[in-house]
Amino acid sequence: MANSTKQETPLTLEVFTAGIWKENPVFVMMLGLCPVLAVTNSVENSLAMGLASVFVLVCSNALISALRNFIPKQVRITTYIIIIATFVTLVDYIIQAISLDLYNKLGAFIQLIVVNCLILGRAEAYASKNSFAKSVISALGMGLGFTLALVMLGGVRELLGVGQLMGYQIFSTNFQPWIIMILPPGGFIVLGSWLLLINYIEQRRTGKLIAEDLASHCSVNNH
Repeated sequence: MANSTKQETPLTLEVFTAGIWKENPVFVMMLGLCPVLAVTNSVENSLAMGLASVFVLVCSNALISALRNFIPKQVRITTYIIIIATFVTLVDYIIQAISLDLYNKLGAFIQLIVVNCLILGRAEAYASKNSFAKSVISALGMGLGFTLALVMLGGVRELLGVGQLMGYQIFSTNFQPWIIMILPPGGFIVLGSWLLLINYIEQRRTGKLIAEDLASHCSVNNH
């Protein structure tokens, strides 16, 4: 039996930008934290994992959305996993062909994209219920938001952990690396720091909007 589709909201710029900031997979929704904490000890690893996730997310969401009315409800999750695993296998071979050294650094986390809750969650909650174009645009925004978060973590950890970015020396030779930053505890420290900063910015922004709203109401009442 085909899945029933509801009336969709129009395709807007917010569909794309939501995944980058408002619904960022890492900093807001806290999804896919296993690779976030495991591979973000350098910008190169972070960028590679992020782009691999973008590829799988966009391709799987596109195919699932295109076939959403033909996939029986009873086997939809199994079908989604098969589709996702197909694209993960493809990106796995692509990374091996491009750089075996990078492939070894990422280890099993490329294959584990199959069970990344971000990928499967978007397939079930979004691609299976929305049009092809909207699913692709949303997946691209989510993927780029995930990549941005990985690079933000990887950049801080590599900079403080070895004094470099993408292999280029940033600090002088007198800099004493913070070795903890490239170890697993460093991932938790940097993630927590980014979450603290982002929540602080968001609270300041919300407080400013409330203050402006109250000021406008007072101005209207005075008149």
